[in-house]
Amino acid sequence: MANTKRTSPRIRALGAELREYRENAGMTVRDVSTRIGGHHSKVARIETGQIPPTPEIVVALLTTYGAPESDRDRLAAMARDATEESNWIKPRGQWGQSATDQDLIALIEFERTATNIVDVAPIMIPGLLQTSDYARAVMSAGMPPEAVEAQVTMRVGRRDVLSHRNAPEFLAILGEWALREPMGDQATMADQLQHIVKMSEMNNVTVQVVRTGSGAWTPMHAGQYMLFEFPKAAPVVHVEHLSSDAFLSRPGDIQSYQQATDNLRDVAMTPEASAELIANIAKEMEANL
Repeated sequence: MANTKRTSPRIRALGAELREYRENAGMTVRDVSTRIGGHHSKVARIETGQIPPTPEIVVALLTTYGAPESDRDRLAAMARDATEESNWIKPRGQWGQSATDQDLIALIEFERTATNIVDVAPIMIPGLLQTSDYARAVMSAGMPPEAVEAQVTMRVGRRDVLSHRNAPEFLAILGEWALREPMGDQATMADQLQHIVKMSEMNNVTVQVVRTGSGAWTPMHAGQYMLFEFPKAAPVVHVEHLSSDAFLSRPGDIQSYQQATDNLRDVAMTPEASAELIANIAKEMEANL
């Protein structure tokens, strides 16, 4: 792989969030450099995670963007903790509550800039393959309807990354249980499975299924993860928990997940057999409507 400079996931997420504030303020990087001094390229490199900003620069930027004091304090603390090769455990909102934009900015940034994405999903359909109705069923617990719709719109919008110019190579390794456990009603699930088959026909999308009942342990039994690889930065692994997200970047951790991915590709069905199985399960569900 080309230059894989190690900058922590926290630095890159911080840069993405600073870019979001700047864009919401309607400012260009040149506008910012004129206001606070320095060359505009430094602002750009901070936003892309190439260099870590000091807490003082973070506060200066956010003050320029008109961000509230609570956000200035939060991101300044994030800058203080952003060490070069540290893993990052990021707290999430409570279960059943809508995710904030800040909760998703890091994940969206990695999806947007990756050249390769692996999503290992033992029990649920990966977000980048979800239909709006499936996503709505996932997110409806404990949320007001307007919050659900906002999150569904964001979730469905994220999958556009797979069809954009320079789209990443996307590998989804699904557990069979994720295909058979209805989320919502049977019609929602059948439509979701048909959507997966259609997505798997894209040149940059590969879907493989790990069957149940083999009697042997595989890395899928250890749970869901996403592995991101980038053209000019080191890989990142995202692991989602009930109350937190883990972004892993230490070389030993990355190697473990790369080996797990190789193992799962070996034990999974071929893409062709996987598509056939998914289509057959969809037909079974349609027959029960």
